Amino acid sequence: MAPATSNSLHRSGSRPQLDLSKAAIQGNSEERDPTILLPNQSDDISHFALDIGALKTSKSYFSGSLIKLVYFSRHEGQSIDDKRKRTVKEISNGSRRSYPILGGRLHFVKFETSKLNECLDFISSKQLHNGRIDSHYWNSESPNKENAVIKATGGGAYKFADLFKERLGVSIDKEDEMDCLVAGANFLLKAIRHEAFTHMEGHKEFVQIDHNDLFPYLLVNVGSGVSMIKVDGDGKFQRVSGTNVGGGTYWGLGRLLTKCNSFDELLELSQRGDNRTIDMLVGDIYGGMDYSKIGLSASTIASSFGKAISDKKELEDHRPEDISLSLLRMISYNIGQISYLNALRFGLKRIFFGGFFIRGHAYTMDTISFAVHFWSQGQAQAMFLRHEGFLGALGAFMSYEKLGLDDLMVHQLVERFPMGAPYTGGKIHGPPLGNLNEKISWMEKFVLKGTEITAPVPMAPPGTTGLGGFEVPSSKGGTLRSDASALMLVFSILYPLWRCSRY
Repeated sequence: MAPATSNSLHRSGSRPQLDLSKAAIQGNSEERDPTILLPNQSDDISHFALDIGALKTSKSYFSGSLIKLVYFSRHEGQSIDDKRKRTVKEISNGSRRSYPILGGRLHFVKFETSKLNECLDFISSKQLHNGRIDSHYWNSESPNKENAVIKATGGGAYKFADLFKERLGVSIDKEDEMDCLVAGANFLLKAIRHEAFTHMEGHKEFVQIDHNDLFPYLLVNVGSGVSMIKVDGDGKFQRVSGTNVGGGTYWGLGRLLTKCNSFDELLELSQRGDNRTIDMLVGDIYGGMDYSKIGLSASTIASSFGKAISDKKELEDHRPEDISLSLLRMISYNIGQISYLNALRFGLKRIFFGGFFIRGHAYTMDTISFAVHFWSQGQAQAMFLRHEGFLGALGAFMSYEKLGLDDLMVHQLVERFPMGAPYTGGKIHGPPLGNLNEKISWMEKFVLKGTEITAPVPMAPPGTTGLGGFEVPSSKGGTLRSDASALMLVFSILYPLWRCSRY
């Protein structure tokens, strides 16, 4: 059972509030899943939320399933009794009191579901479960242990509820997975100024949020399978399509064909591959020439794995690196193409891609981007998310408002970089912002009035090679991201008998 709750946490006389004023992303522009700094946080909220993947094989939980954790913490090394900086809050009886400004962070952490005990140990070591919300939270010095509740989504929220109760003494309040996915995406796209970015031919550009044109958009969540969701507003969405050919297909076929032991190993192989040894190109059919009449260059893929038909080679005669790259290109291209066709179907210009299949991998993003650009004839671009794998967990985190965390003190989140200044390797769309203190909080509108806030459509330069196939993107991405070894694959495709599946 969980240890007794400490009384040292600061609680205001009213509901605790998450203060995002002057919040900033910690880290450089290339860092994935960066910590969000909350310099003006006064309440010690100390709660967390989980997105627990739980695809089970016949014997054990598959190693590709992930647990995503979002939690709040005070600034390290700052005492709760530090009275040098204080803020004034109005409490429930109308009086006003002064509280210390503690500062804090939102953290994003992941674990393999097969190593669930490591996640539980982490939660216990951080004492996150001792600051959770319960029905007596607001008027007691320490939470009522018997009513302790944490928010979670994903299949594991059901499968592992008893284990959380046994190990941590907390109950899991299960949130709908698709609701959390959309809520997390909406929050990030509105709150974090440079959450979304484009990635084409190795060039990364951040998309500045325009508060007048976000909805509707297409959210493509790519994991083992793919869900395509038309988002019309806060809490307004519809899953309009999907495909069972996704990251799970890449990992499954790749494992059979290359004998790789992990998704990361398979992805690493693709960095050194040459798909031309396996894929049939237009030039292979037309004697090395372009098919210029219909706009296809000689390097366009005519048939993925097409050369395996004519080559008198066995599987062991092909390099695993080439197989991995060919497979990655085939699946990524098709995801991009199907996504654009669904966007076209509903007249959507904004397409955001998330999910742990992408994982910031440059060549994957380039391939998806090329497909969207190609089939839209330059009229649309794929956009990606820095916290791509934490949409569900963040949505569950935000759902604490149902237990009282609904009067958030939120202001626009911005990057900790000069406004309007370009990042290394990319530039920022749109004009710089002025003094944020002069701006009206979008989140206050979002929470109190449901105001819709939207983003622009980054447009690609006109001109494509035409219809009919795909050319080889000019960038494959040099290396995997520094945190790739800690990542596996998770998905949220809906099946008829299992609404949201994960692995």
